[in-house]
Amino acid sequence: MSYRIQIALLFALPVLLVGALYAVGAAIPVPVLGRDYVVRVDLPQASDRLDLPEIEGPSDPSRPLVVIDAGHGGPDLGATSNGYLEKQIVLGLARELRDRLLEEGGIRVAMTRDDDTLIVLQERAVIARDLGADLFLSIHADSAGEREGVAGASIYTLSETASSEAAARFAERENEADIINGVDLSGQDEEVNAILVELSQRRTSSQSAEFAALIEREGEGVLRFHPQAQRSAALAVLRAPDVPSVLFESGFITNREDAALLASAEGQAQFAEVMARAIRIYFARQSNAQ
Repeated sequence: MSYRIQIALLFALPVLLVGALYAVGAAIPVPVLGRDYVVRVDLPQASDRLDLPEIEGPSDPSRPLVVIDAGHGGPDLGATSNGYLEKQIVLGLARELRDRLLEEGGIRVAMTRDDDTLIVLQERAVIARDLGADLFLSIHADSAGEREGVAGASIYTLSETASSEAAARFAERENEADIINGVDLSGQDEEVNAILVELSQRRTSSQSAEFAALIEREGEGVLRFHPQAQRSAALAVLRAPDVPSVLFESGFITNREDAALLASAEGQAQFAEVMARAIRIYFARQSNAQ
């Protein structure tokens, strides 16, 4: 092979690699001045048919079901920094929480992914709905770019504006045979359906906010929270109209202390202890309210 061809290949191979990652919709880590950042590109669209995950725990279908969603996976690395990958950290946290809930008993558990698999964003909430989940928890790790001093966990619920928009889109999209919070929408007028879906979304938003508050309360003195711990945003993964949903940003992967703790057995055990306690209190309150 000639010298010129070798030089050409040296420059061409990185370009081809990035192009291949782009083609499959990967999150591409780009090192800049010693730090890692994430460049995001569009991932594949959600499939019409989903292989639902296994439900573990009690066989009694009346027992509450929580669906745990470890963010990212497969070619979607999530945030990367200091040698840590978000997709790996959050999977470890999700597994630890699942194991804690199953060990304590009384609650059914399913995970959107239990390995390094890519789950399309829109499919995550659909999995929770199709399984009939009573609670949906999506686990992520945040990134602050060059601001390494930013640290602490945040708890996201769907914003009020996004909640109303999601309810309207859901009512428009779903067929007449759908059921929301036990209410059969079949044969109803479209305007009536839209009202019923929005009422359901409001109830779900209230329950989501209650769970978010419990996480912060039970985590006080155990987990490190961001000064603005509770937030709301238009997050697609939280838009199921009849499943209370929270996205937990477990800490900042760009903060060395946060990342090291979240990747450690101690940090994952602390997370699981707090979250399992918050989940149990939440379900106890819902049971007493019925």
